[in-house]
This record gives sequence, C-alpha cells and structure tokens, in this order.
Amino acid sequence: MIYLKTDEEIELMRVANRLVGETLAEVAKIIAPGVTTLQLDKIAEEYIRDKGGIPLFKGYKGFPNALCISINENVVHGIPGTYPLKEGDIVSVDCGAKINGYCGDSAYTFEVGEVSPEKKKLLQITKEALYIGICNAVEGKRIGDVSHSIQVFCENNGYSVVRELVGHGIGKQMHEDPEVPNYGKKGYGALLKNGMCIAIEPMINMGTKNVKFEKDGWTVRTADRKPSAHFEHTVAIRPGKADILSTFDLIKQVLENK
Repeated sequence: MIYLKTDEEIELMRVANRLVGETLAEVAKIIAPGVTTLQLDKIAEEYIRDKGGIPLFKGYKGFPNALCISINENVVHGIPGTYPLKEGDIVSVDCGAKINGYCGDSAYTFEVGEVSPEKKKLLQITKEALYIGICNAVEGKRIGDVSHSIQVFCENNGYSVVRELVGHGIGKQMHEDPEVPNYGKKGYGALLKNGMCIAIEPMINMGTKNVKFEKDGWTVRTADRKPSAHFEHTVAIRPGKADILSTFDLIKQVLENK
C-alpha cells in the first residue's frame, strides 16, 4: 500500500528530515582520527532527543543504536562500537529520526582526514548518482526510471550497484511501500504520483556488487572487501521536480569550516 501525503504531512516530514540533517552535521563536527563510532552515536542520540525527536533506528528489529555507521568495506547497517576512526577511512553515517509522528531518513559518507583519490572518486560518483536518481523522481515517471538512472551512471563509471539493499517509501513509518532499488529497467515499477515520499539511497561498491552479511546479524560488507559508499535523501514526488526534504547543506557548512 503506497500512501500519498498531503502538503501538511510533507511539511511535517521536512521538519523530521531537517532534524536528521542537523544531527548529521553534529556528527560531522567531531569526525576525526581517534574518535570511536560509539562517540558519534552518543552525540547523535543526545541531539535527536534534546530536540524532542526519537532515534528511529534504536530498537528497530533489535538494532542497538541510533546510527548505522559503516566503515570502508562495510556497506550499511554497521553497529557503532569501540573502533577508533583512522586517517583515510570513509564512514557512512545513516540517521533516522521521528518527530511529530513523521520520519526523516538520510545518510552521508564522510572522509576521515586525507583519503585516497580512489575513495574520493567513489564518494563523488555515489553522491552524483543520488542526485541523478532524484532528477528522475517526478510525477508520471516510474520507480524503474529512478533505479535505472542510478545503475547506468555508476556502472558507466566502473562501479557496481548492491542488489540486496534498496531505498524505500517513508512517512509515518520508516519503511513503507514502494521499494526503491538502485538498479532496474526504465518504465517499470510503481508509478510516481504527487505526494509520494521515498528515500533514495545508492549503495555503490568499488569492486564486486556482491555482499556478505556479518555474524552480528546487521553489518553488510562487500564480498571482496573493497570500499563502498552510501548517500541518501528523503524526497517528495512532485510535478516537474522532486522536493528534497532532507539536506546536506548543514554538513557542507561544517566540513568547509573544519
């Protein structure tokens, strides 16, 4: 069942996604070599709760933390812990929050110190792929148009697209219909209608598209242990142009001033 949101509901979702963007900016302030992923998680949870929100991920199907933090070859769903970030790491931080009954969801892959040119390129292409997908997320197109555009762009640049994990509808619940794969065929899938809200989240690997699920029951890593990147925005489908409800602007401001 796909729920179309009213303009009022979309504005409430914008508030939730703004909170997620603010939280990721707080994380950006302290990302540096030596900082543990659990420290990042603590700051995020405190910030969300201080603003009157609820960390969406904590307790979801037993997930223990407020953030999913996935480093280097880990694709998504990494559990924060005692690992100290190292110079040259790339770190996907996925954050969700609920406030006023509506959800926000966004992810950003950060560089720790100086990273290799190869990793920089992977991050650049993955982020560009997200915006290419968003350009196709307009009323009258189909989910497959979003999926296909991401796949073609990434594969043409020599990267591979994870199949097992996908984006999703979002609203009062974190995961709603429809699923939003990062691969697919033009003209296929659910018709995009005004008021649909979806989270688009390319998960792109430097090597093979194949992934392994770790014994912790959550962490997903690349099968060949080559790096992976992940960027995510929540968007509302509109005529002509998608309305991006989440934001990277606050993260950008922090990173430019570090």
